[in-house]
Amino acid sequence: MARHTPSSPRHGASWFVVIPDHEAGPAVAAALRTPAARTVAHPSGRPWLVGHWSDEELTVAAAGTTALAVLGRCPIGAERLAVEAARLREPARLDRLAATQPGSFHLAASIDGRTLVQGTASGLRLVFHARVGGLVVACDRADVLAAATGAGLDLRTLAARLLWPVPHPLIHLPLWERVSAVRPGHRLVVEPDGTTARHRRWWTPPEPARPLAGAADDIRQALDAAVGVRTRGGGTVSLDLSGGLDSTSLCFLAAARAEARVVAATWPGRDPADDDLVWARRAAAHLEGAEHVVWPAEESPLVYADLLAVDDPLDEPTIGVMDRARVLAHLPRLAARGSRLHLTGIGGDHVAWCSEASYHRLLRTRPLLAIERLRGFRALFHWPYGPMVRALADRRSYRGWLAGCLPDLRAPAAPAVTDALGWGAPPRLAPWITPDAARLAAGLIAESLPDAEPLAPDRGRHADLHAIHDSCRIIRQWDHMSARAGLPLSHPFLDDRVIEACLSVRPEDRVTPWRYKPLLTTAMRGVVPQECLRRTSKAEASLDAADGLRCHAADLRELWSDSRLAALGLVDPALLKDLCEHPDAPGLRGAVLYSTIGCEVWLRTLEPSARPMTPEFHGSEDCS
Repeated sequence: MARHTPSSPRHGASWFVVIPDHEAGPAVAAALRTPAARTVAHPSGRPWLVGHWSDEELTVAAAGTTALAVLGRCPIGAERLAVEAARLREPARLDRLAATQPGSFHLAASIDGRTLVQGTASGLRLVFHARVGGLVVACDRADVLAAATGAGLDLRTLAARLLWPVPHPLIHLPLWERVSAVRPGHRLVVEPDGTTARHRRWWTPPEPARPLAGAADDIRQALDAAVGVRTRGGGTVSLDLSGGLDSTSLCFLAAARAEARVVAATWPGRDPADDDLVWARRAAAHLEGAEHVVWPAEESPLVYADLLAVDDPLDEPTIGVMDRARVLAHLPRLAARGSRLHLTGIGGDHVAWCSEASYHRLLRTRPLLAIERLRGFRALFHWPYGPMVRALADRRSYRGWLAGCLPDLRAPAAPAVTDALGWGAPPRLAPWITPDAARLAAGLIAESLPDAEPLAPDRGRHADLHAIHDSCRIIRQWDHMSARAGLPLSHPFLDDRVIEACLSVRPEDRVTPWRYKPLLTTAMRGVVPQECLRRTSKAEASLDAADGLRCHAADLRELWSDSRLAALGLVDPALLKDLCEHPDAPGLRGAVLYSTIGCEVWLRTLEPSARPMTPEFHGSEDCS
């Protein structure tokens, strides 16, 4: 396999490793420790946590031979954590602790020589592990473990990341040899010998059985608690205010708490049809005590901006590099206004709405309701009748569906209704992906079939969870980028408690052709002014993407002129350069280039010569 081995952690990236309570632990810690690294010990005195984190990111407590550590955003204090440590004798108690705390955090435990570590059910906080110095060492970043072990790049997994989209379970595979991942909702348990490890499920999605009317209060309380975790430190926090239901809800919750000064920021799109600013100003008029800032639309970086300058230390490819400049551009300005944390409404689309694929099951359990709603969806989305009927009649298991995708990896994209009512969008490979890459990707899909169990029993719930996991892979990298740029991002909708509250609602109450995000408009009644809850439009930024493709075509041509993917034999650079010579070509509509660009840019970030980051965007982009 390719030997793209990452260097040791760089650029001040935040990370931590969890070392077993073993006599070999001090030597492993010494090998992993950087000059500025921090260390927390097991109750035995041996090194337990090593890495880079800020004071507010870690809470740790011990009682006897048990210690607990919370890394991330969680309201639990050291005193309460010490009480929990005194009670902790088995992992089941850890389950209860993890399931009751709001926020987004990693949880680590040292119990009588056993070491346990877990991330979030959402997948926003992940856990990886590898053998370092003979011990099973866990980490929140795959590249740190790859550097520690000298692991090379796994070419098969990289080839699979060129699929669009990447299917479950391939999305959970690390890009490095000898580095393993713990799937969201599971924890890593390392026995006292330091070498025996297993994965154990600690989270199961709730049954979607609650009527919305009965769940609305719990949803509002979960979202309010999630916002409270971010505002409880006082100071100034900033929030996106796009005028959409998601960001507007967070702004009103934050302002109502009055725990921190609120700066609501709006960056409207360039499309004249974009009505975000109208709705944002409507909401801001009701936000007492909040400052509303509006950035000039023409100063917003376009999609595809600054791809050649990306040098963030990322541990996997991400299509998020396409929007990196847009995500980071306003952060220095908000930091200058005193913001210590920036809250986004990202995730609202994933938890306050759900996949129409739920109607595949409802057609069999509540046929009259399903038929009525499906007719409405067909009219709303212009679904063709034939593909719609075939999708509803498809009874294949997830494994059968994924196996059925193998012969069609080179086929044209499936109709939108197939994606909407099936297990997901069938993965495809673009024409510029080489036969060797296609063979590697197909081989990895085939190898994964025995483990290809769906995330939930029916395709609607599976699609919802996969969408959450998929988006969190992108957001996780944005979080690394923003923290490095000087202002961390945070996403209350993606806290596990919020996800649980939303997923517990019946799908027919969450997604309907007759109402837009009924879950959120019901839950936020009385918090958000009624006139702000009436919005049914959503800006899509397609004009910004199209303009960005034309404006930055030269950068894309430079990517393919010295392509790292081409050097590995995975893409045909001639086809890519020819495509970028014609940025208005129909073949570039949509996100067809995203996965390829994400992989290409990521390979470049692994090189020592990656360019310095320029954290602030200056001026407007004139592509005339």
